[in-house]
This record gives sequence, C-alpha cells and structure tokens, in this order.
Amino acid sequence: MASLRSVIVTLIWLAGCLLICTLFAWTLLGPASWSRPISRLIVRFTHWLFRIGLGITYEIRGTLPDRPVLVAAKHQSAWETFGFCLFFENPCYVLKQELTWIPLFGWYLKKQRMLAIDRAGGAKALRALLARARAPLAEGRPLIIFPEGTRVPPGEARPYHPGVAALYQSLELPCVPVALNSGLVWPKPLLGKRPGHVVVEVLPEIPAGLDRKVFVARLSREIEAASARLLEDGRTAQAR
Repeated sequence: MASLRSVIVTLIWLAGCLLICTLFAWTLLGPASWSRPISRLIVRFTHWLFRIGLGITYEIRGTLPDRPVLVAAKHQSAWETFGFCLFFENPCYVLKQELTWIPLFGWYLKKQRMLAIDRAGGAKALRALLARARAPLAEGRPLIIFPEGTRVPPGEARPYHPGVAALYQSLELPCVPVALNSGLVWPKPLLGKRPGHVVVEVLPEIPAGLDRKVFVARLSREIEAASARLLEDGRTAQAR
C-alpha cells in the first residue's frame, strides 16, 4: 500500500509540475524575473503535495546566508535539488548539463541562468565553470554545489569532485557546509518515497583562503560526520 501511494503521489506531482510549466511557459519570453516566481511555485507545490500525500516534512537548523557564498551540500536525493529554493531568494545551482536538456523544465533552468557543467568535459569544463561563476556572484546570488557530483545513498560517501575546491580557491569565497538526511524519505528511485522528516543542518562557515587540500579535507569531514549523525537520528525516529 505504501509503495502504491508513493507511485500515485509521484505521478500527480509530475503531472502538476508539467501543467504549471506549460501554463506559464510564456514567462520564458521575458527576463528571468518573470519566470522566477514560477520556479518557486513549483517548489511550494512539491512540498505541499508530498506533505499531505506522503507525510514528508522538513526543517532547517541554522540559517543559510542569502549573499554571495559557496554552499556545499550533501547530496542524497532529488529533494535538495529544489529544496534550497525555499531558503534563498535567487540561488544559483551548479548542475549537470543534462538537466537543461529536459523539455520545459530545462528551459526554466536556462532562463534562471543556472551553471550547467559538462561532467565529461574535464579541465576545459571546469575552466568554463569558473569563468561563468562570477556573473551570479556579482548579482548577489549564492552558489549551491553538491561536491560529490551525484546522489549518494544514505550512509555512503564518495570523493569530493575538484569543482568545489576550484570555486572556493579561484573565487576566494567563504563556504557554508550543509548536512542532511533526505535520502531516508526520498531515495534515488523516483517512485520509492516514504513518510519521514528531512533535516537540513547548516554547519559553521569555512572562511576563504585555506589551502585547497586543507579545505576539502575539512569540508568532507564536517559534512560527512554531521550527515551520519542526522541519518542515525532519522533512523531512530523511524523505528519508534
């Protein structure tokens, strides 16, 4: 029954997102400020639907600074790929290029000038990312990056990609680490969602200017340790 409920709610979500994107596609013809409210509408609709349909709730511990900083977050599910739009006015995501190829959805990403990167492009793609990252910063937007580069199941960790260190060092930005446990309720399979509580924890800011290796070691250590703690707390709560 729980699996069937997840399937039904997810299908309603997909249909609702498609409807919203289609009805307001005309906003893509104007400046980015036209379509930005539509993106936020989709995010609010998503959280409302999964709260009433599946009992998925969330909380944020701490405050994310809405200014030009580098936000490096754990990546366990699709939840955080849109969830941060609740906490920022106009965030800029570093995301895989393939997402911008999705009809309608990808058009909104392009209009909001997200930083799409070719993950197979190597050093050339990284240089292009660094060059383009200065524009959103000049607009006062925070940069959001998932250092592992892909979703990683709860309890697992992967090496952090060089992009986060390159952005940190080249742009001379402070970095805000973020831990979470979203994979407990929103696992990688699209239809496998379950009731639960997502916790997003903002960790102490890492100042600019650290050695690259020192920065990556500190970032991964703090994010992984906090995410492991949130995971254990979440599993304990689910078992009650």
